Amino acid sequence: MSIAIKLQPAAERKVKQGHPWVFDRGIAKQNKDGTSGDVCIIFDNKNNKFLAIGLFDPQSPIRIKVLSKSKIIINKEWFKQIIQQAYEIRKPLLETETNSFRLINGESDGLPGIIIDIYNQVMVIKLYSVIWARYFDDLITELKALIPITTIVTRLSRLLEKQNAYPFQNGTVVYGNLTDETIIFKEHGIQFSANVVKGHKTGYFLDHRENRRKVGTLAKGKSVLDVFAYAGGFSVHALAGGATEVTSLDISKQALELAKQNVSLNHFKGNHNILVGDAFELLQDLIQNKKTFDLVVIDPPSFAKKDSEISKATNSYQRLAKLGPKLVKSGGILVLASCSSRIISDVFFEIMETEMRSNKVQFSLIERTFHDIDHPIGFKEAAYLKTGYYTIL
Repeated sequence: MSIAIKLQPAAERKVKQGHPWVFDRGIAKQNKDGTSGDVCIIFDNKNNKFLAIGLFDPQSPIRIKVLSKSKIIINKEWFKQIIQQAYEIRKPLLETETNSFRLINGESDGLPGIIIDIYNQVMVIKLYSVIWARYFDDLITELKALIPITTIVTRLSRLLEKQNAYPFQNGTVVYGNLTDETIIFKEHGIQFSANVVKGHKTGYFLDHRENRRKVGTLAKGKSVLDVFAYAGGFSVHALAGGATEVTSLDISKQALELAKQNVSLNHFKGNHNILVGDAFELLQDLIQNKKTFDLVVIDPPSFAKKDSEISKATNSYQRLAKLGPKLVKSGGILVLASCSSRIISDVFFEIMETEMRSNKVQFSLIERTFHDIDHPIGFKEAAYLKTGYYTIL
């Protein structure tokens, strides 16, 4: 039996506007206690009519994950519809010498708490909520039937690992065989690798794909600095685009080994160098040594994972906007990116551009970019990725 729910006025307004989250404090009444994955029917306070359907998650402050404002039955047919809709959106990517993409982007594709990435023919399902445990077999059945894959690997968030919420461990292969944890895949014709069992998130960051391609188109004949390079996504595309020299900078030596491996998967003429250490310190060192580049890409990790970190994040972005232009040759290009969802795009661009102006940097905006098509934005909090391209005059 489902749980009947009525919401506080503010929470009800958000659901009516299409927001997929109901926090615990947003529930005004429920007719019985619930367990993880129970169906919740939300009723309108004014006329007591159906408003939305969701799943109950007692272990999360987001108590109800809203699935639909229509009456649905969560079964194989429903999963089939969700998966087909998501796959249709991604099809243009598969026509670009790309066989890696995000199939399901959580709430924005109608499956909150689920991320599904595909690398070549290996699917990785990352689970962030226990609500899907009782429906998991139906999900797997439809994925196997609809998507051309040979293997499915499951990944669990740290919280789910501790809870033993699913009948498998992090990295378990639930379909097919996995002879090697490292999968080679293509992104716009360029080869990369992802460790689908132990790699961060699902093994790689697919969200910057289009920005990496753009950097590649800008790199011909240029020297490039890739700051917070991680596995070298921007570096590899820059080399593929004809960069004469690329320097990958990251605090993690292990990440830079991945970058070197990704470079080695391809054939380039340009030189690839690595710098290991704190980005802020190394950027200052490069400035003191009067080192400059034709193209500088600064793509830091999320500086604000919670609201209390917004002020500190703002300071970090200001520091990067101060340091970055000093490393760009006159007439060169500076690329500044953010994946902090709590710093919205307008605020991010204002921070960076105001800081550059206050330091008397002359620049012109080339363009601003956001999410690629396999990372759709279904609600405000899902919009996290933003990138600015600037000519430093």
